[in-house]
Amino acid sequence: MPGLLRRVKSKMFIFAHRRTLTLLDGEYGSVFKGRSLDFDELRAYVPGDEVRDIDWKATARHGSPLVKRYVAVRRHSVLLLVDAGRTMAAQALSGEPKKDIAVHAAGVLGYLASRHGDNVGLLQGDTVASTYIPPRQGEEHLERLLQEIDAIAVDSPASAIAEQLDYALKYLKGRLLIVVIADEFMPDPRAEALMRRLRARHEVLWLTIRDADLALETGGRSQDSTDVGTGWGIPAALAADATVRAAYATAMLHRGQQRDAIFRRLGIAEEQTTGSEDVLPAVFALLEKHRSGIRAARSAGKGGRSAG
Repeated sequence: MPGLLRRVKSKMFIFAHRRTLTLLDGEYGSVFKGRSLDFDELRAYVPGDEVRDIDWKATARHGSPLVKRYVAVRRHSVLLLVDAGRTMAAQALSGEPKKDIAVHAAGVLGYLASRHGDNVGLLQGDTVASTYIPPRQGEEHLERLLQEIDAIAVDSPASAIAEQLDYALKYLKGRLLIVVIADEFMPDPRAEALMRRLRARHEVLWLTIRDADLALETGGRSQDSTDVGTGWGIPAALAADATVRAAYATAMLHRGQQRDAIFRRLGIAEEQTTGSEDVLPAVFALLEKHRSGIRAARSAGKGGRSAG
């Protein structure tokens, strides 16, 4: 078995009991439960068609009943959309490089997809370029994806998650389950608009790798630190100042609340992980959030139709 994938599997069995892995496996499967059919086209209604398959909006526009035609989907496709900018080579809250956590999270998701017969692909990039590897099966293929993520370095170009979202919208066809793996990216209006469009076209889940707490990381040190993303130095004396650290903590809390509000507004399930040891529970919680969101949306839809 290849190196990085072997490491991922080893960590999975170290950090989790068999029952936890079974629950995680079931939670992944439930995301696609009842979704083995995919929309193909609209066609004229004929006697014997299910009334529930009528597209009422299209019918109103066309003037005669139209029904949605579905085709069987034999295999689902999972796309790992990963931030490949240099900030992913910086430390996470756990002290590990964020790219190591991204490799582990991608490996866990790839492992789950493979167990269910699904294809896995990768889209990652920075401000310079995007790398797309189409969804396929097999351990060698999954190892290649993990190696690509592992190649992120401190001298890589800057992060550009919005550009990867734009790439997915422009070039990727068919409905995908997209799992974004990134650090604490704050969406600007353009990125938020791209996320909304992507959410309308695909299933989108978001796994956030928590950044190191700069006040905690530098507060007890005698040496200065450097922000990998900007290159700015953080003087140890400044980081040790109680007033500065309190202001930083307040600013980070406010920023986190803003991020949470954006994801709620967009209807995108988001979960955070601090390090490799809590990737499994974070992935489980992410899948459960997404499934609960689907269930709530369906219930709301039924309620709206009943009310009409």
